[in-house]
Amino acid sequence: MASTQDFRNGFSFIWNNDVWQIVEFLHVKPGKGGAFVRTKLKNIRNGKVVDNTFRAGEKVEEARVERHSYQFLYEDELGLHLMNTDTYEQTTLPADRVEGRGFIKEGGQVDLLVHASTGEALSVEIPRQVELTIAKTEPGVKGDTATGATKPAELESGATVYVPLFINEGDMVRVDTESGEYLTRVSSN
Repeated sequence: MASTQDFRNGFSFIWNNDVWQIVEFLHVKPGKGGAFVRTKLKNIRNGKVVDNTFRAGEKVEEARVERHSYQFLYEDELGLHLMNTDTYEQTTLPADRVEGRGFIKEGGQVDLLVHASTGEALSVEIPRQVELTIAKTEPGVKGDTATGATKPAELESGATVYVPLFINEGDMVRVDTESGEYLTRVSSN
C-alpha cells in the first residue's frame, strides 16, 4: 500500500476497481482544516481524465505497470495486432484503447502498457512525435505563402492534419500526436 506522500507524476495505482495514473498533483495545506492532495488522474484502460482530491495520508494500492516495446502490424475487426520486438509474441488490443490511432502506420513502434501482476494489456502509447508521408493534398498555389494559410492533408496512416500551402504529396512531415498539429517538414536526405 502506498500513501499520498508517494504520489508523483506517472505513479500508477488501483482506484475504483481500475488502474489510474497521476497526470499532475498538488499537495495543499490550508490554514484551517486538514491537508489534502489535488490530483488529475488518467484511466490507463480508456484514457478518461478526471480530477480527484485525496486526504493527506490516504492509502491506495500501488499498481505496477510495465512498458514494453511493440511493433504495430495491422488492424482488422478484432482490433490492433501488435508484436513484441523482443520475444516476437503477438497480441491484439481493441482499437478504442489506443489514443491517437490515426498517427500509427503499419510497422510503427508503440509502447504497450501491461499490468505487471495480472499480465493484462491495458493500453497503447504512441510516440509524442511521428514522421509520416503526405498521401493526399491539394497542390499549393505558387506565391500564396505570405498569409500563413493552411490546407488539409491526409497522411499515410489515414489521419488528416492541416499543413502549410507549400507541402505537397509525397513530402514527409513531423506531427505532434497529442495535438494533431503539423510541426515541420522533414528533409529527405
